[in-house]
Amino acid sequence: MDRLTLANAGIPVEVGVVVNTTLGSIELVDGQPSRAREEELPDRAVSRCEHRSPARREDVDRIVAAPAAPRLGEGVVQFSGGDALHRDQKRVRLWPLHGENNERAEAPTGREHEKRLHTIDNGSAVPELPDVTLYIEALERRIAGQTLQKVRLANPFVLRTVEPGPRDVAGKRVLSIRRVGKRIVLGLEDDLFIVIHLMIAGRFRWLPPNAKIPGKLGLAAFDFDDGTLLLTEAGSKRRASMHIVRGWDAVREHDAGGVEPLEITRDQFKAALTRERHTLKRTLTDPHVFAGIGNAYSDEILHRARLSPVQMTTNLDDDAIARLYDATQSTLRDWIERLRQDTGDKFPEKVTAFRPEMAVHGRYGKPCPDCGTPVQHIVYAENETNYCARCQTGGKLLADRSLSRLLHDDWPKSIDDL
Repeated sequence: MDRLTLANAGIPVEVGVVVNTTLGSIELVDGQPSRAREEELPDRAVSRCEHRSPARREDVDRIVAAPAAPRLGEGVVQFSGGDALHRDQKRVRLWPLHGENNERAEAPTGREHEKRLHTIDNGSAVPELPDVTLYIEALERRIAGQTLQKVRLANPFVLRTVEPGPRDVAGKRVLSIRRVGKRIVLGLEDDLFIVIHLMIAGRFRWLPPNAKIPGKLGLAAFDFDDGTLLLTEAGSKRRASMHIVRGWDAVREHDAGGVEPLEITRDQFKAALTRERHTLKRTLTDPHVFAGIGNAYSDEILHRARLSPVQMTTNLDDDAIARLYDATQSTLRDWIERLRQDTGDKFPEKVTAFRPEMAVHGRYGKPCPDCGTPVQHIVYAENETNYCARCQTGGKLLADRSLSRLLHDDWPKSIDDL
C-alpha cells in the first residue's frame, strides 16, 4: 500500500505508522492502542535505527507523530529514530486528505480545535514566570509568617531528598517565598528550604485545613492553621519534585543560572542573548540563559518583537536586539498584570500555557491578531513553536523535520503558496 488517507483531517492526533512491505500493509496505532491493534502489529515490524535491534512495544507506539495539516492537504509523519529505515520498511507519500464528498477536509474550529491541539503541545504547559509569580503572590497572602504544621506525602517519590526530612520542617514558620527560575522556594526557620518544581503537570491548590489528598492526582499536602496547600500532578508521569535542603547554598544547586529577564538592563540582555550562537527560540527558553521563560511566552515574545524563532542570536543587529528586549519586558509584565486581574484575591486555579488572548501560542490555523494570516507551527518532540509567517518571517514558511522532509520539492516556500 502506497497511499494513506487520514479520516480525521485537520485534527492533531498522535499515531504510530508502520509500513511493512513483506506483509503489504500499513498499521495505525494511536497513543492508547486497543488490544486488537496491538495484536495486529508485531513487535518486529519496527527496528531501532541505531542498533538494528527489535523495538519495544512502547517504541512502536511512538515511532511516528502525525498531526494532520489541513492547509497543506498532507499528513505529517515524524520518524523519532532518524532517517534510517528497516529493510522491510519504506517511506509512504501521504496524499491530500479528502472528506466524504471528495472535498478537502476542513480543520475543526473553536473549542474543539483548541482541545485537539492540546494533544500535541501539552508538553509545553510548564508554568512559566508569570504563572509562578502569581502562585508566589497568592502563597504570600496565605502562608507568609504562618507555621507549617506538617507535611503529608501521598507519593513518596515526589520527595527527592532524605536529610533533612518532612519531620524537620514540621512546626517551622514560613519566612520567605521566592522564585528560582520556574521553581518555588519556601524559606523556613532554622535555615531550611523546600524547593518545589511543578514541571509540566504539577499544580497547587488551596483547600480548607486538613483537606484530604486526592488519591489519583495528589502528591503532597502542606498543612497550615488556615488551610492546606495541596501539590497535585495530572497524568501518569511523575515529574514534579520536592527537595528539602538546609542553607541557601543548597538552594543555588537548583538554579540553572539564567538571568532574570525583568531585572536586567538592555546591555545585560544583549550579553546573555549573544553569548552563544543558537536560535532565538532555543536561547529564550534555555534556563541557563534566561530564567522563567518557556515555550508559551517565548512564542508571544518573538511575535511581539517581529522576529523569526529560528533566527540565530549572533545575526541580530542592535535594532532587533532592542525590539526583543522591549518585547520580553512588555510581554511578561503585561501577562503578569493580566493574570492578576483575572485571578483577583482567589488562589490561581487555571494555570495553563493555552490562553485565548495569546497572539500565536496554541493558535495554529487561527488568524494572527495583527495581520489575519493563519498562525503556523513547527512540531518537534512533545512541543511546538507557533509563529506568524507574515509578521515574523517575511512570509516564509519554516521547515521542520516532520513535514518538509516528506514533501521535499512540494513543500511550500511562502505563506502565499498555501
